[in-house]
Amino acid sequence: MSQETQPSSDHGGQPDPVLAGFRKSIDNIDAALIHILAERFRITQAVGEYKAKATLPPADPDREARQIARLRKLSEEADLDPEFSEKFLRFIIEEVIRHHEKARGG
Repeated sequence: MSQETQPSSDHGGQPDPVLAGFRKSIDNIDAALIHILAERFRITQAVGEYKAKATLPPADPDREARQIARLRKLSEEADLDPEFSEKFLRFIIEEVIRHHEKARGG
């Protein structure tokens, strides 16, 4: 059992109900993130296949820069660290490009 899912024994050996509620919400959000990422990668897989057929390059640096700028702004508005958001998006973009290169046969 991971530390995040272990019950706290602050209540006489019983799980802390407040902490358990927070953790349940976190678990639900994590599940939603996985499903959202899976859907995003299904779509980018189709983009990669299209780019391969149309002989378009796997990467689009101009779009990537626009997306990063847009998501940094959204992060600031959402009170989320824009540096974290950019790192996360760059990680996803690198993975998408890798898939596009693979679809292209490279």
